[in-house]
Amino acid sequence: MTLKKNDLQLEKENLKNIKIWIKKEIESIAINKEKLKEKIAHLKKKTRSYNVELEINNKLYKNTAKNYKKYSEAMEQPYFARIDFKENLREEENFYIGKFGLYDSKDEEEIVIDWRSPIADLYYSGTQGKASYDAPVGEIYGELLLKRKFLFKNSKIVDIFDEGINDIILKTGMGEEEGNSLIDEFLKINLEENVSSKLKDVVATIQKEQNDIIRADINKPIIVQGSAGSGKTTVALHRLAYLLYRYKNKIEGKDILVIAPNKLFLDYISEVLPSLGADDVTQITFEEMVSSYLGIHKKIYNKDEKLGYILECKDNNIKKLALNSSKLKGSAIFKILIDRYIRYLEIRDTDIESIMVEEYVLFDKNSIKRLYAKDLVHLPLNKRKDEMQRYINGRVNEKVRGICDEIELKYSDDIKNIKKSMSNGEEQRKKIIELYDRRDKETEGIKDKALKSVKEYFRNWKDKDILKLYNQFLTNEEIFNEVTKGKIPKNLSEYMMTEIRENLNKGIIDSDDLAALMYLKFKIDGNNNKYKHIVVDEAQDYSVFQLEILKEMSTNTSLTIVGDVGQGIYYYKGIEEWEKVIDDTFKKEATYVQMTQSYRSTVEIINFANKVLRKQKNNLKPALPVLRHGKEPEIIKFDNDEEFVLKLDKIVKQVEAVGKNNIAIIGRHLEECSKIHEIVEKHSVYKWNCIKDNDTDLNLGKIILPSYMTKGLEFDCSVIYNCNDENYKNIELDKKLLYVVLTRALHLEYIFYNGNKSILIE
Repeated sequence: MTLKKNDLQLEKENLKNIKIWIKKEIESIAINKEKLKEKIAHLKKKTRSYNVELEINNKLYKNTAKNYKKYSEAMEQPYFARIDFKENLREEENFYIGKFGLYDSKDEEEIVIDWRSPIADLYYSGTQGKASYDAPVGEIYGELLLKRKFLFKNSKIVDIFDEGINDIILKTGMGEEEGNSLIDEFLKINLEENVSSKLKDVVATIQKEQNDIIRADINKPIIVQGSAGSGKTTVALHRLAYLLYRYKNKIEGKDILVIAPNKLFLDYISEVLPSLGADDVTQITFEEMVSSYLGIHKKIYNKDEKLGYILECKDNNIKKLALNSSKLKGSAIFKILIDRYIRYLEIRDTDIESIMVEEYVLFDKNSIKRLYAKDLVHLPLNKRKDEMQRYINGRVNEKVRGICDEIELKYSDDIKNIKKSMSNGEEQRKKIIELYDRRDKETEGIKDKALKSVKEYFRNWKDKDILKLYNQFLTNEEIFNEVTKGKIPKNLSEYMMTEIRENLNKGIIDSDDLAALMYLKFKIDGNNNKYKHIVVDEAQDYSVFQLEILKEMSTNTSLTIVGDVGQGIYYYKGIEEWEKVIDDTFKKEATYVQMTQSYRSTVEIINFANKVLRKQKNNLKPALPVLRHGKEPEIIKFDNDEEFVLKLDKIVKQVEAVGKNNIAIIGRHLEECSKIHEIVEKHSVYKWNCIKDNDTDLNLGKIILPSYMTKGLEFDCSVIYNCNDENYKNIELDKKLLYVVLTRALHLEYIFYNGNKSILIE
């Protein structure tokens, strides 16, 4: 213990010295920043045109401002860990690891190394003793002598944890077959913290299995099946920060795309990447991405709204048709149908005429057909037409000369006939002059007319409105039947046609149609917007067709796909098993990783939720909780609104008494949440905020939200409203919904029911 006290004191002294150095660096950077600012202002006054010096100084200022921000932030906590490593045949060195690398340019020494650097891998994956790490120059071998973690509070070190000294094996209390969990005290302390309104970076507590995913090869898609609370979203975002660091000369933030499930979730994760220095990364929903790409300004009927409708729908026949429509539109079969429709459009496009100038053929229709249907068949439809237009424009002079020669020949024959048929004289001369004038008038401006004819021809020939083309496919019965060959059941095809017509009248687009629209766009106009890496979060909720679109948008199929089929509440159109995605979408060229360790909830909450998971139709391993014990989830019966609120207010008081602040009441759907809000407004002494489908800001406190909007979120305390046999039946959708809501709580969980308790929690 004395040794630890001495070490702690030495580390406190070291922190003090490093902070003094950082302060000096900040002052130096601030002076340099101000000088650059003045120089840029001077250069702007000096010149109004492009200036190389101005551009260079703008870049220098941007980097200096970034450094100023980085070093200022580092004053709070410059580092979180230390490793001592002795490389073979070299002296022992100690390395302090932080969120950002801090470099002393005077001494040419790295004071703090970046968590993403190769040697920092030893902190996350190395164990004491013989160790190695992969550096740009090759594998570096040596001995890891120390792995130390620092606990900071109010920018001061309050404790240190050394691997091998502080590690403890914590029994989960589960059966032998479910295994035990190894966790260090440092991680346990971090997990005990209250939830915040935004997802935080976890560079100090990244675990080995998470680190392996973060540092995985960029050139191969990686699919992560992560149990609820396994940190899959956090890992995916940290992976992006790592890739930007690792490939800094090849990838920028603008080259990366993050696809998130909804706007509320986007708000929740909004601070992670900027806090890691990963700026300019586009974080967007699939619906927003497609709307932007296609230039759609109509309202999107998003998947959450659609699920809400399905959950509330009382007509089982309509519900079945809605589910089957969603399933079909998200399937590989629908992609084949769109391919067939494109072939239909291609055949339609060959029903064309020649390009004419006056009565002359500028370009023959058979030549146009050959170019379109044979020579350029590898290109998207409109791209072919663009290439043909460029090609034909390049041959206009040649073609015009041919037409002029033809005109010349025609008039030459006419003049010869006049000379033969008429005697010399004024009348003959007058006729010949008249023919010459007509010839000159006909050839005059022929080139301009030709170019105009070409432009007009291709303007009329090209398809400009993708939405119109898609709607034509689903509303024109003749085209639909020709494309589908009558393979779609009549009641389903009629429902789909009625649905699309109603949406047209309402001025909305169903999110189920977006993948097909995007694919149609690629096949008609091509894909001009590729990303060097794409992250797909909550990927189990995306259809196979949507994943195909995202694959198409990524360079070299570089994707990080994270999800949990156990939480697949859109299972009717989403991913039911990753094996099929790996085989069919990625042709077996994907890395699959399963994360079963859950860091979010207590042992008691995870064990309770696992009972519901085991009832699902999947082969998933139940989540393994880290050993953080708490209260057993409490099942509470209530008979009326007043009784529910009375018991709810009592819970709130108890939760706040133990220092927890965020409480979420989770209803089955939005209609039920509105009802809950009315009840608490009337009877509760506390103020509650009801979250709706299109809300974009997540202000945690006391909130009410529907089950399907809780995905990816976490709360200090969850209150599940009315888990009875009507709300949560013994069907797959309800099993997945209930599993989602039961895995949101960090510390406390209460399950209310009215009437008969759901069989799922028996």
